Amino acid sequence: MNILVLVGIALALAVDAFAVTVGLACSLSGLGRQQVFRLAFHFGLFQFMMPVIGWFIGENLLKLISSYDHWVAFGLLLLVGLRMVRQSFRNEDEKYQGKDPTRGWSLLVLALATSQDALAAGFGLAVLGINIWISALVIGLTAFSLTWVASRVGPLMGRVFGRRAELVGGLILILIGVKILLDHLGKT
Repeated sequence: MNILVLVGIALALAVDAFAVTVGLACSLSGLGRQQVFRLAFHFGLFQFMMPVIGWFIGENLLKLISSYDHWVAFGLLLLVGLRMVRQSFRNEDEKYQGKDPTRGWSLLVLALATSQDALAAGFGLAVLGINIWISALVIGLTAFSLTWVASRVGPLMGRVFGRRAELVGGLILILIGVKILLDHLGKT
């Protein structure tokens, strides 16, 4: 797989973590160092683990779908991308009344919620026969890095871009799915 495509997938998957961190930084009037580390560590870890889980599931199903695997990869990226686009238009004005969302169950739920798309991406990577360990590492490190960046620029980004960041991430996944489909159809 082209490294630019892998980085594109990693960036698109990390947009959820980025958007959540921007939202938290805005609603909590900034994040402390420990909060930033907890978020970045957990988001990165979950973004690393979920594609691996999806890949192992996909490897077992690959024999059944090899004749139309490009359509499966396209469909999964399209669904994930459309979900992200749809979510970018939702109204999410939650405030965290006195609770620290970077601890306990709240943190685990946020990490799981922001990494669900990576599970489907892992399945798609298996369909394409991609090395999962390198891919998962790039995806996890990207989520870690973007979470850290979001914590620093969150208050400003929230005022300037709002929910458009998630919209762009969804569109990137859709375009990558279209590229995979067109590349495969062009080879036949």
